[in-house]
Amino acid sequence: MPRLLRHELLMFEALREGLGEEMERDPNVCVIGEDVGDYGGSYKVTKGFSEKFGSWRVLDTPIAENSFTGMAIGAAMTGLRPVVEGMNMGFLLLAYNQIANNCGMLHYTSGGQFTIPVVIRGPGGVGRQLGAEHSQRLESYFQSVPGLQMVACSTPYNAKGLMKAAIRCENPVILYEHVLLYNLKEKIPDEEYTCCLEEAEMVRPGTDITILTYSRMRYHVTQAAKTLVDRGYDPEIIDIRSLKPFDMYTIGESVKKTHRVLIVEECMRTGGIGASLRSAIMESFWDELDGPIGCLSSQDVPTPYSGPLEELTVVQPHQIVTAVENLCGKK
Repeated sequence: MPRLLRHELLMFEALREGLGEEMERDPNVCVIGEDVGDYGGSYKVTKGFSEKFGSWRVLDTPIAENSFTGMAIGAAMTGLRPVVEGMNMGFLLLAYNQIANNCGMLHYTSGGQFTIPVVIRGPGGVGRQLGAEHSQRLESYFQSVPGLQMVACSTPYNAKGLMKAAIRCENPVILYEHVLLYNLKEKIPDEEYTCCLEEAEMVRPGTDITILTYSRMRYHVTQAAKTLVDRGYDPEIIDIRSLKPFDMYTIGESVKKTHRVLIVEECMRTGGIGASLRSAIMESFWDELDGPIGCLSSQDVPTPYSGPLEELTVVQPHQIVTAVENLCGKK
């Protein structure tokens, strides 16, 4: 069997590699956003693209999110495959009308005459003292918009694979990238690959409890799992990756095995991904549950600038350990 060749990349480099490969493969792929050209993007995902692909395919825009997102949707209607970068995902709230009323619905409202193969991506989540307006988690805002798919990357491997799959998708896809994960390093395959946009990832098989998480919280959960294993627990960890639609097959198979569920997210507790996921599990797998579904979410407050206060608003590993002990009973 031939040896699988791999190369090591940081997550922002994996995103760049995936985007660059798709731009080379398909001349209809283009990038639109603030500082994506000569500057190379706020986190260097498009570094070098302006020189390689030219300013018509790597289009620097004014600070006008509603306008350039609408331009990208119009470009998609004509056959292009735009990738919109939000310098910070919180800024894309200024484009909410374009994303909700046009991006998500034009395929339906046009009677199928148009497809909208747009990717909307950029850094989000709670960073380190970025303040409330730069610490948004937009997945809760967009999950109820019909017609949108949403995925969250968490490793260099799935960042590249999800980027490539999102660009090839005929549906509009929002790709969430956590600002604190860009410098994660991992060896990824040299050969081409994509990740399925609708599949969850089994991070750790187990038998005692199913822990469902995504994005940065994947690492808080795996850190907590070390303590839990030392205390005699065997948690199953699933990175749901697809925030819309949920991979209910993978989730359901795990629930049927463990019969207990804990959801861990950085999203807000009220109206967040966890609330929707808990509802979906109770609706589909109620008879498989041996107890209530736990859900650990961020506090329903604006994210403080103060470092210690900011940390208190986000789920920490020790809280995950306590929640598992409460749901499973102490060993």
